[in-house]
Amino acid sequence: MKGSAFGTIIQIGDILVSEDVVAEYFACDYAACKGRCCIAGDSGAPLDESEPEQLERWYERYSPLMSEAGREAVRRTGFFMLDRDGDMVTPLSEGTCECAFTHFTPDGAALCAIEKCFEAGLCRWRKPVSCSLYPIRITKLTGGGQALNVHHWDICADAFEKGRREGIRVYQFLKNVLTEHFGEEFYAALCAAADHVNQPQED
Repeated sequence: MKGSAFGTIIQIGDILVSEDVVAEYFACDYAACKGRCCIAGDSGAPLDESEPEQLERWYERYSPLMSEAGREAVRRTGFFMLDRDGDMVTPLSEGTCECAFTHFTPDGAALCAIEKCFEAGLCRWRKPVSCSLYPIRITKLTGGGQALNVHHWDICADAFEKGRREGIRVYQFLKNVLTEHFGEEFYAALCAAADHVNQPQED
């Protein structure tokens, strides 16, 4: 670990982790937000290079759970589009900020059609990692490394508050996803770093 103007930076192998990942509190409060992260923002969810292939591979399984506007977006643009920075993101339903892969419940709440399909055992891919790891965002570094930072979005204010209320930090809320994506050794090292960062300060 090393300090910087941006706080403590935790290095685990070639992965740099910002202090917020282990110090900030977060616990998704779906009852409060009704899945607004699926239908808000100025672009779709970030995708890595391999994910459009997965989106296409399982499309026939999860597409019945999408809205007709979402399916039309896929027909129109394919399984990804480029945002204003030239990065791959999920397509949006035309004229909206809705991710094309959104499933709407009868009461209008938003869920991920891909994840619903996964949970039903109908496909073996959960959803884009940027969605699974939220509020952590991954930035690829020159030389092949990665940086993990917490994305602070106003629509998730209830989630940050719930985390503080229940004493759940970002890395704890995302334990299973972080372990699945980066491995058990990485998560164990992250926990050790968290213990150090979050230890009470002596007067």
